[in-house]
Amino acid sequence: MMFCPNCGSLMQPVAPSRFKCSSCGYESSSSGGGRVVLGQRIKHKEREKIIVIDDTKRTSNPIVKDVRCPSCGWNEAEYWIMQTRRADEPPTRFYRCTKCGKVWREYE
Repeated sequence: MMFCPNCGSLMQPVAPSRFKCSSCGYESSSSGGGRVVLGQRIKHKEREKIIVIDDTKRTSNPIVKDVRCPSCGWNEAEYWIMQTRRADEPPTRFYRCTKCGKVWREYE
């Protein structure tokens, strides 16, 4: 990373070994002798790809019978757990009512 000596902004690569400040327009060549590769395509392995969950398909989530739906009052819901905050905080439990389909969450 290179920072602009005039305004301190992060400089963007415009060509191999050339940088330009997007704030003030200052241009410079790479001082480290390193080469900047622009437009290189990154190839991911199959295990690194993102999995998209289709919400229209029902899954076989476990069903719990000791919760009450805040919408219809039904006492049966399926649940799943996801890490929605930082790793050092507890996960969030999501519920979906088996009668009306309302989804709500509970922080542990």
